[in-house]
Amino acid sequence: MPARELQQQLNELREQLETGAPLSAENQERLRDLIRQIELKLELETVTPDTGLVDGVNLAVERFELEHPTLAGTLRNIVQSLANMGI
Repeated sequence: MPARELQQQLNELREQLETGAPLSAENQERLRDLIRQIELKLELETVTPDTGLVDGVNLAVERFELEHPTLAGTLRNIVQSLANMGI
């Protein structure tokens, strides 16, 4: 169940990237890279801690919190889902 919720949140993040407030090409690519890293982690189905991945998502939350609060909220949900999965 947590994996399904995480995938839904990643889909929501993708949608926000496509239809939300304009971001620089660099920020869009950073977020897409985070999505790819998370999905790769899901595909591998490992439960070993990957602090680099979570740290990357947390940094993205901080980066977008003021200018794109909806995007930051989705990223926070992703961090929580990762934590619930033990990642």
